Amino acid sequence: MIILGIETSCDETGIAIYDTDKGLRSEVLYSQIDLHAEYGGVVPELASRDHVQRIIPLIDKALIKAQINKSDLDGIAYTEGPGLMGALLVGAAVGRSLAWALKIPCIGVHHMEGHLLAPMLADNKPEFPFLGLLVSGGHSLLVDVKTHGHYTVIGESLDDAIGEAFDKTAKLLDLGYPGGPAIAKIATQGNPRAYKFPRPMTNRPGLDMSFSGLKTFVLNTWQESDKSNQTKANIAAAFQEAIVDTLIIKCKRAITQTNYNSIVIAGGVSANQELREKMEEYASNNNLQVFFPDPKLCTDNGSMIAYAGALRLLKGEQNNKGFQTRPRWSLEELSQ
Repeated sequence: MIILGIETSCDETGIAIYDTDKGLRSEVLYSQIDLHAEYGGVVPELASRDHVQRIIPLIDKALIKAQINKSDLDGIAYTEGPGLMGALLVGAAVGRSLAWALKIPCIGVHHMEGHLLAPMLADNKPEFPFLGLLVSGGHSLLVDVKTHGHYTVIGESLDDAIGEAFDKTAKLLDLGYPGGPAIAKIATQGNPRAYKFPRPMTNRPGLDMSFSGLKTFVLNTWQESDKSNQTKANIAAAFQEAIVDTLIIKCKRAITQTNYNSIVIAGGVSANQELREKMEEYASNNNLQVFFPDPKLCTDNGSMIAYAGALRLLKGEQNNKGFQTRPRWSLEELSQ
């Protein structure tokens, strides 16, 4: 079964061809980082317009790379939500229209399920059940993953998502956009012990998280500092370490609660090198397995949507009677 995957939830236009027999056949991605950088964040209207311009040429490019024609497709998967409404509508409209013209099944995919299953595209795949940690610009979730399609959210951020906290902190420090890579880069030059940042909500029971207070702590620390480049690097390093330590503490609690021995960490922030190193160290010391997507599959991409859609289409799921997009969509609704 050959599936075309379309991802347009935010500021990346991702297209991929996944073959259930041969694996990933092709993937192409256009990032809008340069478009939004001058604003310090994503401008929804600009994102939607850019998707309109890019999506058809990228589909053609993906088909050429896979050495197939449109007529060879057996199904189409697109991101139904969550995400920016205008951006989602672009992918949904193109995906549905193409499926209708080709008379093939089509299905909307949950963006976070795509991230959660992205490590399955690697040779070393996690097995169900496992604990999922989804960390991205819009979401911070701890998920009890019993099997495909059966998800229970056991912890989440009560305010800023981790990626959002990185972006806002980078903006406070005038480091540019996107914030995650900018902070990670300058943090290598800093001393995380120069400041003692809090580890939010770790002094109380539970798996929920909060990161807006760290942003405020950065602001106050920076305003009271000498504003030097070294100070900026020290603050970035301390901030990043506080984020990573908080996530590890929460994962420890979640592993105790679920009694699983595998952790899947996915989403844009899962590309962070310190998070990867410290989580792998924790897993190694506690006889656990930890799985990350390939770094190029951490950000939004069509490959994860094609794969997640293929699993559901193989089960016979489809929806060819019109479409809907969902800017807000709980992962737990898939279990229902």
